Amino acid sequence: MQSLECPLYCMREEKAIRFGASLKRISRSHRKKPTTGFSMYNFCRKSCLENGTFSNGISSVTADNRPVMDCGQTASLIGFRVFLLWMASCVSVVSADDPELGSTPVSEPISSRADVNPTESPAGKTKIDITDLDIAELELLVGPRALSRAFRNAARKATPATVTILSYGQVNVMANQNPPAAPANPLEGDAEPEQRPEPDENQLTGVGSGVIVSKDGMIITNNHVITGAKRVVVKLADETEVEATAVRGDVDSDVATLNIKRKGGFPAVELGNSDLLEIGDWVLAIGSPFRLEATVSAGIISAKDRALRRISRGRLLQTDAAINPGNSGGPLVDLDGRAIAISTAIASRNGSYQGIGFAIPINQAKWIADELAAHNKVRRAAIGIRMAELNPKIAGKFKLPVGLGVLAYQITRDSAAEKAGIKPLDVILEFAGEKVSDPSSFQEIVERKPVGSIQDVKVYRKGKEIMLQVELATLEDPTLQKKEESQKNDSKNKKQQKNPNAKKSKASKPNADKSKGETKKD
Repeated sequence: MQSLECPLYCMREEKAIRFGASLKRISRSHRKKPTTGFSMYNFCRKSCLENGTFSNGISSVTADNRPVMDCGQTASLIGFRVFLLWMASCVSVVSADDPELGSTPVSEPISSRADVNPTESPAGKTKIDITDLDIAELELLVGPRALSRAFRNAARKATPATVTILSYGQVNVMANQNPPAAPANPLEGDAEPEQRPEPDENQLTGVGSGVIVSKDGMIITNNHVITGAKRVVVKLADETEVEATAVRGDVDSDVATLNIKRKGGFPAVELGNSDLLEIGDWVLAIGSPFRLEATVSAGIISAKDRALRRISRGRLLQTDAAINPGNSGGPLVDLDGRAIAISTAIASRNGSYQGIGFAIPINQAKWIADELAAHNKVRRAAIGIRMAELNPKIAGKFKLPVGLGVLAYQITRDSAAEKAGIKPLDVILEFAGEKVSDPSSFQEIVERKPVGSIQDVKVYRKGKEIMLQVELATLEDPTLQKKEESQKNDSKNKKQQKNPNAKKSKASKPNADKSKGETKKD
């Protein structure tokens, strides 16, 4: 067995590689098999004690009069350094002597190749040779300050695209803020409602946040921030105020869009992929709580697929990042500074932050924003079924595997689903090539597909998998009756355009019949 060197006496003066070679072997062994890693650690410590570096646990000096620490301090320091190097091996900090990446050990010269970039790993990530790092630099990469550095970079990247939304003249907001007082004498009954003057377009009635998602000035915010406003003004990060145009909103999802214009464009945030988020991921909430612009708070994703009564379409993310009145419409960003959600609501007993906030996933918000921009409304597709989740109770009742898919227990008459051949008690396994796991995910998949498009549906029926095709209808009319009527009218109009003389003859014939009938009656 190769002996391990442990020159810990020169930690402050020498590079991390002086002790990193030994401890990196320990950390790598610990990752593969923890018992082996601990054994190598104990062997390294024992070697230090036996070769005289420490004397009976009492601080002393080495032969060249270098001060050393006692055993307890050194053991703690070794453990801390092992932890740092183990963390470094888990991220994209790659040593030049890492055999797992196929590179050459430090003791051997690296052969130069014209087709290989020595600064990149096979995965395309930048290599960092820890021989060039001192302790302070290593701690910046994997120590406690690394998280602070990530927060700082993410905030710096996303804050310029975060704006404050000022809404003027909202009648409903004024009514909610100033409810009528109770009568002085309850026995006299309620007095006549107080007549409140309608706020004009110069009276500020609401403050929220928003985020610029395109350089041409498209902003996503919450619908409740701008609903009923006679005028909306956007306050940028540089204190500039711009009048908003094309204000549109969707009540069911609480998403709204508006546009601003100026020469040179605007800083836009990069959009992430909210489908890749997991519980425990770090996030930052940026907004204007209590009109305190560009306030940043940190937290994690606490839960997914939450539902609120006032948001009937779509599922929400839950976070413990501080969200307060004024944060609504602001972005929730990841550690790369990419917007992954739009803050929208809190759960609170006093109206302020109590550790539970909710945000609309950015994938959902962006789809709604695109619909509003293109059609001034959100067109949601439907097929006309009522669904049930295959939980243990329902699955046991119908003798189906738990979590197999979504149970279609009721089919709307003459709906798109019925015309496609879907029957009651069919289990929907896949829709448009995507696996279906629960009713909420199935609803989102269906409603985001283009209305009128034909999609593949895989169902499970009596032990067999069947592939069907369904033409998507609108949520307002899942029976496709309006579409069929419009198609009939279009075909009639085309025939009339081809034969205008036939139209006149048909029109004259009933008149002739009518005149004959009148003659008979007379």
